[in-house]
Amino acid sequence: QQSVKCWVHLFSFLYCRRHSLWQHLSLPLFSNIMHFFILATSTTSSALKGAIQLGIGYTVGNLTSKPDRDVLMQDFYVVESVFLPSEGSNLTPAHHYPDFRFKTYAPLAFRYFRDLFGIKPDDYLYSLVNEPLIELVNPGASGSLFYLTSDDEFIIKTVQHKEAKFLQRLLPGYYMNLNQNPRTLLPKFYGLYCIQSGGINIRLVVMNNVLPRSVKMHYKYDLKGSTYKRRASRKEREKACPTYKDLDFQDMHEEGLYFDAETYNNLMKTLQRDCRVLESFKIMDYSLLLGVHVLDHREGGEQGQAGGDGRRPVAQRVLYSTAMESIQGDGKAAEALTTDDTMGGIPARTHKDEKLLIYLGIIDILQSYRFIKKLEHSWKALVYDGDSVSVHRPGFYASRFLKFMSTRVFRKTQPIRFSPSKRTRTSIPALKSCSQEILSSQADERNEEDRRDRLVGARSLASLDGQGTQNKSLTDQHLCQGSGGGIGRS
Repeated sequence: QQSVKCWVHLFSFLYCRRHSLWQHLSLPLFSNIMHFFILATSTTSSALKGAIQLGIGYTVGNLTSKPDRDVLMQDFYVVESVFLPSEGSNLTPAHHYPDFRFKTYAPLAFRYFRDLFGIKPDDYLYSLVNEPLIELVNPGASGSLFYLTSDDEFIIKTVQHKEAKFLQRLLPGYYMNLNQNPRTLLPKFYGLYCIQSGGINIRLVVMNNVLPRSVKMHYKYDLKGSTYKRRASRKEREKACPTYKDLDFQDMHEEGLYFDAETYNNLMKTLQRDCRVLESFKIMDYSLLLGVHVLDHREGGEQGQAGGDGRRPVAQRVLYSTAMESIQGDGKAAEALTTDDTMGGIPARTHKDEKLLIYLGIIDILQSYRFIKKLEHSWKALVYDGDSVSVHRPGFYASRFLKFMSTRVFRKTQPIRFSPSKRTRTSIPALKSCSQEILSSQADERNEEDRRDRLVGARSLASLDGQGTQNKSLTDQHLCQGSGGGIGRS
């Protein structure tokens, strides 16, 4: 045990040297690094998965006995704790894991969140408890561990102490936002838990799964809208399923991804609304996780990482869980578009007319613009271009994020216009709609009538001029005769 602690301290020192110390310096740093290092072994990771399933099964099952009621403000700050010894007790079952304490944060509030998305307690327990959890082998840069449920619905992520505390403070506002906008690309939190064992605290959050394993992701991107160090490392590129960044996206998709006008407008409205929410909570440094499935690359027997037929059980599907459902405003339209052909993705195309399915969601929203982040931005702004770094004040970060998404990543397809070839351009007349033909015929008739009126008017004017000249000569003749007779009589 002493040797393990020495290795942990050495790993902590090297970790701080590798990364910026002032970025990661916090009180729970060493405990988080310790649990990350210890959980790297398979035996401890297996014990952790078993403890997670046992604790969630007990707390959710116990919650079903409580009556349903409206969520009150104090419900967001309730923390329930239960001790689960390995030999069992009058309330808890026996197990073969080390003794541990399991904490549940805001159980009634999270039960409301699950009800809002149509998650029944039995389905929640079946996904998280009855089937084994799948550990993802490609964790993020934060060092967190990720576990995925077998049905592809939920993902469990280990979070740091400060992130768990921030989520607790965020819950009341998060509750109000979900009431108003259940269709969102923001993370959907279904539970917040903590496992205490041997002096180590492991905090867990249950969220929606953005990228389904049943669909092969040919490209995966983590986009922030910044350019400073926003290129995947060589080590990342060597992975089987690398996660690329902003500069990589611009190199690989220089023209962006094209959507039809309605889908593009719905997508941008959803992103704008979500960014306003994040800005109001002073949240920054979030990312858009973007998965691209190329339909033209799909073969007859190709399946995703999980295999199977690529379909989720209909009875267990979570409301607003797919990318298309998250941006659609009309429930009927979303139901019509979410078919086996789209597999929950958003149809898109490249500038080369390749057919794509897009899966996306906003991730890593538990970063607030506080002292450490302000210090990080100030330091990077002195060394590099302040507008290009990822860490920035929330207002600027949101506007830069939206500008990058609307101009570089997502683009609107233009309506297709008829353009005949040179060979048929002289032989094929221009196509007109019925209304255009009617309007053109009416215009021709009006032009013909105007031409006739002008001709008639010209003829009338000429006749009038001739009659006027003739009348004038006759009048002069009569005047001359009258004047001559008068002189003779006189």
